[in-house]
Amino acid sequence: MSLAAAQREETAMRERRCIVTGETQPEARLIRFVVGPDDTIVPDLAAKLPGRGIWVSATRAALAKAAFARAAKRKVKAPEGLADHVERLIVRRMQDDLGLARRAGALVCGFDSVAEAIARAAVLIEASDGAADGRRKLLALARSGGREPAVLDCLTSGEISVALGRENVIHAALSPGQLAERLIFEAGRLSGFRTAGSTPAIRE
Repeated sequence: MSLAAAQREETAMRERRCIVTGETQPEARLIRFVVGPDDTIVPDLAAKLPGRGIWVSATRAALAKAAFARAAKRKVKAPEGLADHVERLIVRRMQDDLGLARRAGALVCGFDSVAEAIARAAVLIEASDGAADGRRKLLALARSGGREPAVLDCLTSGEISVALGRENVIHAALSPGQLAERLIFEAGRLSGFRTAGSTPAIRE
């Protein structure tokens, strides 16, 4: 295992306590916040900003209940529409990684291209607003070859298309590697903002 992969695995396994639920969870299911210089709560999705981290479960419901002032032990300001802002940040991170994957030649899109590459795919990317029939066919094709790729279905066709610089992208496949791992990580967090309850957008 490479050093980068080992570091990502360590991060995914580290646990923090959510200030809302009181539950200890892996960092992959939480969002870190810090208090900015102007006493405003700032989301720190990369968990790299200086300051004491305030961890909240990666769900819209948890953010709505977060008592940031109590956790920070000082008067702070939580921006209006914080959950929407966090959702947009996660989507942007995923779009950036999709763009990197395309430029690196690690990603293909379009039903026929994905069908040809499915035997090597680590992640099957399916637009959330796409028809289910094509997805079923691609998964059946993967399983017939003994593969069970992770399915990422939390982004819309428009969001995927913007990331890849193409129109009407419904299906894409991503090879194994760092970008696949990062997308799975971020999709797990995005699921708390886009699905009912905590149903994950990744099925493995």
